[in-house]
Amino acid sequence: MITIQNVSKRYGNKSVVNDVNLTIEEGKITSFIGPNGAGKSTLLSMVSRLIPKDSGEIIVDGKEISKWKPNELAKKLSILKQSNHINIRLTVRELVSFGRFPYSKGKLTKEDWKYVDEAITYMELESIQDKFLDQLSGGQQQRAYIAMVIAQNTEYILLDEPLNNLDMKHSVQIMKVLRRLTDELGKTVVIVIHDINFASCYSDHVVALKDGTVVQDGPTENIIDSSVLGDIYEIDIAIQEINENKICVYYA
Repeated sequence: MITIQNVSKRYGNKSVVNDVNLTIEEGKITSFIGPNGAGKSTLLSMVSRLIPKDSGEIIVDGKEISKWKPNELAKKLSILKQSNHINIRLTVRELVSFGRFPYSKGKLTKEDWKYVDEAITYMELESIQDKFLDQLSGGQQQRAYIAMVIAQNTEYILLDEPLNNLDMKHSVQIMKVLRRLTDELGKTVVIVIHDINFASCYSDHVVALKDGTVVQDGPTENIIDSSVLGDIYEIDIAIQEINENKICVYYA
């Protein structure tokens, strides 16, 4: 379990995350939603220790995150940020193998390669695994990076806008993979996501943020609500039920 207690972050005079309290339940998909500038990505980065918090506590499996040794935390929790920059030329398979670094320190064993192969299969990258990243589309690259995170085989998987650069087919594929990771392998997945219909259809829990604070937090069916979403996004959002899923209509 991840517990966030009174966590805040400021940049200069601007409060980006303000006194947030949350519990991330194990074995579920939790989606962070909200408008741009709500503090979603900043909060995720603090949970992963990529950036320091100014105050409060983040407790991962009973231990404050600052107390974890980096290599041990990397076996417990993985994160994929929005922008990924690797300056060396790598194939897909080489990139995915980076996910095993906390275990192998660069000397991959047969078991490490098993995780690499499984992640490549999960993301349906077999046919392009020997291609270089700079030969791929943005969507293919994104799938390769997600495969790298899957290969890391952590209990907690944090993804910052994982559907960036993906078409509809591959966006659905990613969400189905995340659903399988939770349902079949018991992973705990936390995602920052802009498409509230994907959040509605695939999440167990939704955290709605606005102006650095948590506005609503609860089971998906409670948050995907016209009045709740209208307050968050400041537009009229109608809700229709299709195949037992709540679908938000906000284009008209």
